Amino acid sequence: MSTTNINKPAVASSTVTRDLRELDTETGNIYESIVIMSKRANQLSNNIKEELHAKLSEFASSNDNLEEIFENREQIEISKYYEKLPKSTLVAVQEFLDGKVYHRNPAKEQQ
Repeated sequence: MSTTNINKPAVASSTVTRDLRELDTETGNIYESIVIMSKRANQLSNNIKEELHAKLSEFASSNDNLEEIFENREQIEISKYYEKLPKSTLVAVQEFLDGKVYHRNPAKEQQ
């Protein structure tokens, strides 16, 4: 998954107070819902981290001097872009509430 899904305007840029009754409607258990959202947030966070490292690795060189370190505007812009992205936890909660997160519980399926 790419970070293009994170740029949705529907995701709040700061913490939002949520009604707990909204979070457990799909699973019937608030704790199960939280586990699902946390796993999705970890997925998003890892994807963003990998993408950021890939972009910043283009700027890595074995013989950096001080001028190159302080004057690399492209690297600064990339870093600023990733700092402004919504937190992965906020994106995961919104995706869960919108029904965009696939999940299953094998223990419930066996019953």
